Amino acid sequence: MEKFELHILGCGSALPTTRHFATSQVVNLREKLFMIDCGEGAQMQLRKSRLKFSRLNHVFISHLHGDHCFGLLGLISTFGLLGRTAELHIHSPKGMEELFAPMLDFFCKNMSYKVTFHEFETQQPVVVYEDRSMTVTTIPLRHRIPCCGFLFEEKQCPNHIIREMIDFYQVPVYELNRIKNGEDFVTPEGDVIPNSRLTRPSDPPRKYAYCSDTIYLKKIAEQIRGVDLLFHEATFAQSEKARAKATFHTTAAQAAQLALDAQVKRLVIGHFSARYEEEQVLLKEAASVFPQTVLAKENLCITL
Repeated sequence: MEKFELHILGCGSALPTTRHFATSQVVNLREKLFMIDCGEGAQMQLRKSRLKFSRLNHVFISHLHGDHCFGLLGLISTFGLLGRTAELHIHSPKGMEELFAPMLDFFCKNMSYKVTFHEFETQQPVVVYEDRSMTVTTIPLRHRIPCCGFLFEEKQCPNHIIREMIDFYQVPVYELNRIKNGEDFVTPEGDVIPNSRLTRPSDPPRKYAYCSDTIYLKKIAEQIRGVDLLFHEATFAQSEKARAKATFHTTAAQAAQLALDAQVKRLVIGHFSARYEEEQVLLKEAASVFPQTVLAKENLCITL
C-alpha cells in the first residue's frame, strides 16, 4: 500500500503557549507533501518531523486568521534561501494574495522561484487540487470569517494483476493495462476469460478530512461520511459550550458527535485552548462519545 500519512506540526489555538505550536499539518501521499495551514513555527516543526522541504509544493490555508497563516511568510523566505526553483502554490480563501503581495515584494524580492496564489469561495464544496493520485475538495465551515476544511481523497487504483493467471492464459503485455482497468481477456480462439480470474481488486481509496475552526455543523457529516481519519478542532470542553458558540468554535464532545454521525474510522482532536494545561479532559470527553479518538500533539504521525 502506498504511503498516506498525516504529520501534526502544531495543534494549539490562537494564544501562544509553551506546550503547543500554532496550527499546521502535512499530508504525505506517495512522498508528495501537502501542508494544511501554516501557523508560526511551522518550518521549525517541518524540520523536526524530518520532512523534506523540496517535496512540499502546495499549501492549503483554511482561513485568514493569524494562527493559521503567520508562518507562511517565513516558510516562503526560507525556501528562497535554500535556492528553491519549483513553483509554490498557495490555496486559500479570497484575500490572501492581496495581503501577502506587499510583504513578498518587501521581504522576498528576486526569489529563485514563483509563488502562485489560488483563491476559492468557501460557501460550496469545490475541488481545489487534483492529480493522478488524489483530489482535494473544500469543506465549507462556519467561523467568524470565511473558512473551510479540506477533504483529501485518494483515487481508486487499477486492479492488481494475478501474474500466475496472466502466464497461464498467455496474455500479451499490450493487453495488461486494459485488463487492469476491468476488461475481460479474449483468447485467440475466442474464449472469454473473466477479469475476476485475472485480477484482484486494489485496496479501497483512503480519505482524510481536516475541519478547521468552526461552530458545530452537523451537515458536515454527509460530505465526510466514512473517512479513514478526521481531524476536527476541539478548542473547548463541553463546560465552555456557550463560549465555543460565541467564538464560533467546537467542543470536544461536539467534535466526537460529528465523528459518530459521519461514521468515520478515527478522530483526531486539536486546536486546544490555552486555558487547558492538560488536554486529557478533552480526550476523556470526546472518547466517551466516540472511543476511536486521539489527541493531536506536535510531531505525531498517523498512518492511514
